[in-house]
Amino acid sequence: MKIPKHKIQILTMFLDMERGCTTKVCDGGRSMILGLTMSCSCNMENQSYEVKMNGSGINEKNALIGVNGKALNGNGNHHKAVKGIVCLAKQKSCRQRWNIRPSEMSINTLNPIRAIVDGMKLTPNPEKPMIALSIGDPTVFGNLPTDDKVLQAMKDAIDSNKYNGYAPSVGYQKSREVVANFYSCPEAPLEAEDVLLTSGCSQAIDLAITVLCNPGDNILVPCPGFSLYKTLAVSLGIQVKLYTLLPEKSWEIDLQHMESLIDDRTTCLIVNNPSNPCGSVYSKEHLQNILSVASKHCVPILADEIYGDMVFPGCTYQSMASLSSDVPILACGGLAKRWLVPGWRLGWILIHDKNQIFGKEIRQGLVKLSQRILGACTIVQGAIESILNDTPQEFYHRTISFLESNSEICFSELSTVPGLTPVMPSGAMYLMVGIEMEHFPEFQNDVQFTERLVTEQSVFCLPATAFEYPNYFRIVVTVPEEMMVEACTRIREFCQRHYRTCSQDSNELDQ
Repeated sequence: MKIPKHKIQILTMFLDMERGCTTKVCDGGRSMILGLTMSCSCNMENQSYEVKMNGSGINEKNALIGVNGKALNGNGNHHKAVKGIVCLAKQKSCRQRWNIRPSEMSINTLNPIRAIVDGMKLTPNPEKPMIALSIGDPTVFGNLPTDDKVLQAMKDAIDSNKYNGYAPSVGYQKSREVVANFYSCPEAPLEAEDVLLTSGCSQAIDLAITVLCNPGDNILVPCPGFSLYKTLAVSLGIQVKLYTLLPEKSWEIDLQHMESLIDDRTTCLIVNNPSNPCGSVYSKEHLQNILSVASKHCVPILADEIYGDMVFPGCTYQSMASLSSDVPILACGGLAKRWLVPGWRLGWILIHDKNQIFGKEIRQGLVKLSQRILGACTIVQGAIESILNDTPQEFYHRTISFLESNSEICFSELSTVPGLTPVMPSGAMYLMVGIEMEHFPEFQNDVQFTERLVTEQSVFCLPATAFEYPNYFRIVVTVPEEMMVEACTRIREFCQRHYRTCSQDSNELDQ
């Protein structure tokens, strides 16, 4: 028996669909493309097709597709059809060429330190070994090892075979309890639920900024300050407002300037104490004044306290949360600096919210954000109890004593160098040095100054333009003592060679 032509067309289309093919159906010189793998039935007499997707109609209704290039759903509504192509579902790409573009977030992400350093011409003097005073990693030179108790805690965690799998995104409950107990105090009590473990303090800062801010909001950031704050914020479409620190007051915050920057889109105030890059440690009174401004304008605080307790004798460290009566605080910290293990990547957020201002929403937001990437290393989480509870006090004292001694050497040596103004730190691992640029007319700025310092003396200090504070440079004081002395000697030689008095400048111009 001869099969009618229109039935052959229907059967062919049906078989192609079952095979996942794209079927072209022709009728009267017109055509449509059906990119479907579903069943269909046709009514050729009415010049329409009824297409069902897995037994369900398009948009919950059976779709009638007319051969005149228009599509009707069960309610008689038209689906868009262009040049005979019927858009039953989301149309597949018809791109004719490759056009892959980076995301806006990736374009907006910039680390100022990398941007500046990568652009510098750093060719050391081959006759002098390189001394890098630029890297904020206390492990680089091997003179500041962590304590044996810390290493043993890690070995025990590995040998236990208990921490080789995934942990909850916010960290093991037991590990969170340990951190909560370690940092809890009567003025700022903590429980396990107030702690999120993260992949280093950097991720803690990232989560804190992300949970508090939306694109178009702004945050207040110290200047000079850790460059990561801006890197993270700008990539998220968050505006950064820089508040000034005062070198003549040991880098205290210019409170009047800070307060002037607050508006109705300010969602976070970042306070870094002790400070990178300044090495400053704020007094109790100054911290209370900062909290007063935050309270007055109802702005929460992100307290970057990664260098907490790393303060020199004669100074006292106090967490912001221990002084706050009403300001909610997300305190960020970690093992990296105090325990001298930055590569172990364990940090935390401590949620201080006495008056339930953050409420459940911020806490839930942090949990959800932590689930994007499972961060904190499980082995280190397994070792955290012993690390926090068994590390001897002598280890902390020895580290602080070394940092203070190196800071004093550096400050003393550079204080007598014409054209330089070092600021003595009170903690952390850094010292900032001002450059009186008018006495170094060969150089336009701190970047050129530090670049030539590498070329001539093989000493690399980080130009403070990387911290948006030009005409200063930062020295890391974790290098061995003999290296610190040698570096200061070379810096002195460099400055003596290039220093010019105002009269010298005038004479040279006259000539």
